[in-house]
Amino acid sequence: MTLWRSELASADLPEEMRRWGMLGLLCLAVVLSLTTWFSATAITAELKAAWRLSGPIDIWLTNGVQIGFVAGALAASLLNLPDIVRLNRLMAISALVAAAANASLLLQPAPASVVAARILTGVALAGVYPPALKLVSTWFARGRGLALGALIGALTLGSSLPHLFRALAGSFDWHFVVLGASSAALVGSMLFWFASEGPHPFGKAVFEPRRIGAIFRDRALMLVNIGYLGHMWELYAMWAWLIAYVRAALEAQHHPSPALASLLTFLAIAAGAGGCLLGGVLSDRFGRSLTNAGMMMVSGLCALAVGFVFDGPLWLLGLVIVVWGISVIGDSAQFSAAVTELADRRFVGTALSVQLGSGFGLTVLAIWLLPHVADWLGWRWAFLMLVPGPFAGVAAMLALRRLADAAKMAGGKR
Repeated sequence: MTLWRSELASADLPEEMRRWGMLGLLCLAVVLSLTTWFSATAITAELKAAWRLSGPIDIWLTNGVQIGFVAGALAASLLNLPDIVRLNRLMAISALVAAAANASLLLQPAPASVVAARILTGVALAGVYPPALKLVSTWFARGRGLALGALIGALTLGSSLPHLFRALAGSFDWHFVVLGASSAALVGSMLFWFASEGPHPFGKAVFEPRRIGAIFRDRALMLVNIGYLGHMWELYAMWAWLIAYVRAALEAQHHPSPALASLLTFLAIAAGAGGCLLGGVLSDRFGRSLTNAGMMMVSGLCALAVGFVFDGPLWLLGLVIVVWGISVIGDSAQFSAAVTELADRRFVGTALSVQLGSGFGLTVLAIWLLPHVADWLGWRWAFLMLVPGPFAGVAAMLALRRLADAAKMAGGKR
């Protein structure tokens, strides 16, 4: 294993081959590991029926992961784990823990244990996704926007796979989805052992709470973070509850098919992988602020439009949610890239931790609130709740573009 890794990173290979090979390896490992994020969300209806669960357990099947991820990411920053443990080892062990925590659902535990397992899954995934972003950046001093876009595209594809497992399962029970996700994460864990750091390492990115005040006083950074919060208000609530919306829409159109609902949800979320690549290309060419503003404008309009296509035709509903899936995630990588370009080099780590913690913390509120809005308005109009997020993000990005500091982003392309 060590020999294979050293050959992949060997200086005897052309740098272009080495860095693209490592990007491909990391993307594949992230796809497989992130299948555990929404594995329970994809089969919420089946779990509630099989375990005779009632109440808001469906909310916490997803929110448990979000809470665990925030806690894990902040703990890793405080303990400075990425500088203590080699990144490939940290990611491999974390993916293994995520696989085990997810597999514990097969034991049909009590509701409190189910939520605890989801929280542990989130904590583990905090040791996969952020370190992967850092590791891939050490291989890409140029073209970093595209590379980060590819990695977040891998996160997107991995997050969508449980819905594909559910669609393919057909008459099989929910165990197939859980087992498939855990098996994928196990393979991802093994792949991470082959990863290695690139020729452009970062210095220590330490979380320094005393620097938080400086971040809030930096106008450019605050506009980036406002845009990111608007983006996160929409993103994970859309991913978490799209399956409920599609199921309700199919019933309204007299096509009540859980498998079809899962397939459409998979296609919509998975399409975001292409959106991440597109966002990376556009941001490196036209600038981060303009690219992010455009993506959020499209996603906000889609959040507005889904209510109008709820009752069909089916092809139009499918088209709108696929475009939404592309645009809702296409800007994500560029917010992190913007922070690394705008923040004082002394506290880039703190700036990234503040962005990540606040963004994922907001997703907990959005995921919790959306089904309550659906109880009031019905699933047809529930996503109207998300519309203010991307539109606020558009305003923040256009304001950022007018600042002199914006020239620090994307090689001067703002």
